[in-house]
Amino acid sequence: MNPSIKKLADLAEKKSRKIIGLMSGTSLDGLDIALCKVSGSGEGTSVDLLEFTTIPYSEEIRHELKKITSVENVKLKEVSYWHTKLAHLHGSMILKALDDWNVKSNEVDCIASHGQTIYHSPARDQKERKDKVNNTLQIGDGDQIATRTEILTISDFRQKHVAHGGEGAPMAGLVDQMLFSHPTETRILLNIGGIGNFTFLPPNKSTKKSFTTDTGPGNTLIDALTLHYFQKPYDKDGEIAISGRIIEKLLDEMLRDSWLDESKAKTTGPEYFNLEWLHKKADNLKFSIDEVPPEDLVRTVSELSAITIAENIQKYIDKERNATLYVSGGGAHNPYVMNRIGELLPRVDIREIEDLGISADSKEAVIFAVLANEMLAGNGFEFESDEESKKVNFGKVSFPD
Repeated sequence: MNPSIKKLADLAEKKSRKIIGLMSGTSLDGLDIALCKVSGSGEGTSVDLLEFTTIPYSEEIRHELKKITSVENVKLKEVSYWHTKLAHLHGSMILKALDDWNVKSNEVDCIASHGQTIYHSPARDQKERKDKVNNTLQIGDGDQIATRTEILTISDFRQKHVAHGGEGAPMAGLVDQMLFSHPTETRILLNIGGIGNFTFLPPNKSTKKSFTTDTGPGNTLIDALTLHYFQKPYDKDGEIAISGRIIEKLLDEMLRDSWLDESKAKTTGPEYFNLEWLHKKADNLKFSIDEVPPEDLVRTVSELSAITIAENIQKYIDKERNATLYVSGGGAHNPYVMNRIGELLPRVDIREIEDLGISADSKEAVIFAVLANEMLAGNGFEFESDEESKKVNFGKVSFPD
């Protein structure tokens, strides 16, 4: 037997595995690295977060990645270059984190690498195509990471989701249901990253089904405006939004977007909700966003994020008397957005995800560690396509040698 295959089989038989989960989101701020001890599999899975850090990207790296992320036309040589270069960078960041934690590479069983999404295109958004297919693309080659760190690496998780009829996102719900369902409490796990998404978790004995959906823009429009007008990567503490006024006619026009009207679970990204989209909404009203105070724009898109999140959640809690909302992601640190969500959902108990034993910043990296663990040791996740329900595992295996 190939020694690598034998090692993989032995790894699957272990009672617990040390797995490094990686996440780099649409904000391009850096790499989240979570060292987890994952025990069991399936409904018997438990996770202990041993270490966590975020290593920021340099301004130069962020600038270069923005050139190829969520834009229609790029140079193929740049995509090919960064597919490898980013994996080198992530490998180096992992080794630095392990050194800081005084953990040796041979103590880690596996790396779970999400990669960097550079384009996400659900079929519904492909207006120009007759033959529409869901597609999504992440860069940061798993073979490069495995070779540089000498640690087995599982990557490219989203492709199997697409292969079975999904949109490639959001995937958090698969793990949320496994780790966070409660016997009696209705839970809503909200993540406010570049895009907002939440998982609805009914009580264990409920006849209702859990599901996950995107809500629309989370931080992506806020971050784009603060960078463009204020040369800041994000609106720290919501200070810019608080200083502005809502442009009501622009807010109303944005809320009329057809994407927001679709009622079933769906995904989106900065490919759809971006400054070009905002300009088009202003053009419909025959005014230029450059003619209004930039702080008003930041407040208006912050309001858009809060309203779209709250309205999506409200659809599923009208009859729930004890729904609790647990929040993670960068937007959880924005007081303006969080206060508005609270005002719009007065009957919902809003808490931080830390109350469930996991930090807001580490949650997405932990999610991918669990996805990798199930690939190694489990029978897969329940996955419903248009045709059937089945067990599916996610990720591609890269051996160090």
